[in-house]
Amino acid sequence: MKKILVLLGPNLNMVGVREKGIYGAETADSIELQIKERAEAAGFCAEVYQSNHEGDLIDMIHASRESFSGAIINAGALTHYSYALRDAIACVSIPYVEVHMSNIHAREEFRHTSVIAPVCAGQIAGFGKYSYFLAIEALKDLMK
Repeated sequence: MKKILVLLGPNLNMVGVREKGIYGAETADSIELQIKERAEAAGFCAEVYQSNHEGDLIDMIHASRESFSGAIINAGALTHYSYALRDAIACVSIPYVEVHMSNIHAREEFRHTSVIAPVCAGQIAGFGKYSYFLAIEALKDLMK
């Protein structure tokens, strides 16, 4: 079974607690369980890793090149300014799909630009937890 990595950036551990009007009331733990179930149904084993620290996320991206066949990343606010994450993704040869639960293009202007998008296979935004499920489906096609 192919392994995929789901990387979650700063504050995504607070989903279900923070800004429920944007992210919903369902907890991060509940969504993580559903991601793993959907991945398994798609033929993948998913590992979910969340960190509020940019360097930890970079270390996981570097490690992903040897342990995973593909990855999903929701970098949170780091999406919009972390050239370090962008460069880390560019270093690895596995496909990354960028995900956002909210529609970043309908929010504050600073959220409209993703510096990681150019090094990801694609971007899925605005479908809540379903953004992760759609990314799993995208990886199925990317990893054929």
